[in-house]
Amino acid sequence: MPSAADQTVFRDAVFTTRDQHHDAVRFEGTDFTGAHAEGHSFLECSLLGSTLDEAHLEGSRWSESEWDRVGGVGLSLAEATLVETTMEGCRLAAVSAWGSTWRDVTVRGGKVDFLNLRGARLKDVAFLDCVVVGLDLQEATVDGLTFEGCTVVSPTFGRGTYAGLDLSGATLRSPVGLAGLKGATLSRSQVIDLADAFALELGIRIAD
Repeated sequence: MPSAADQTVFRDAVFTTRDQHHDAVRFEGTDFTGAHAEGHSFLECSLLGSTLDEAHLEGSRWSESEWDRVGGVGLSLAEATLVETTMEGCRLAAVSAWGSTWRDVTVRGGKVDFLNLRGARLKDVAFLDCVVVGLDLQEATVDGLTFEGCTVVSPTFGRGTYAGLDLSGATLRSPVGLAGLKGATLSRSQVIDLADAFALELGIRIAD
């Protein structure tokens, strides 16, 4: 992760061109509301207490970076790439990250409402002690995705590759698409708790 001593503090959120490169920049308290940074790359950068309301980060690339206490509604990370990046204590909502690629990413604490990861590619991604509401993992390719100490509300699965998905450490509420979770890992207690939902999706009639 980036060292504060090696970073340049930058509070201006105005990006003048597409496909800019940012190396070792510390965005501290920066307001990115409505900012356009499509195709930009961020290497060893930090977002600290920044705002990302309606920010356009489509196709952006984040490597060895950190997001700390970042907030935002309507953030677009469609087809973005996040590698060796951490998100800590963030509160995000309506995050469009379809078709994105996440590798060696840790999301710790905070809350994410309506996270669209449809068609995303996820490898060695960990959600820790956070709340995720409205997670869309349809058509996603998962090769290492865990939820430890998390509450995951209304996740949607289906038509994806889930052999590397481990939900056993999460509290699952109202999941959709359970029948498509072939290869995923659930705890015994989760399977028991979700038996009625499994039966309903599979068209199985349960006799009392």
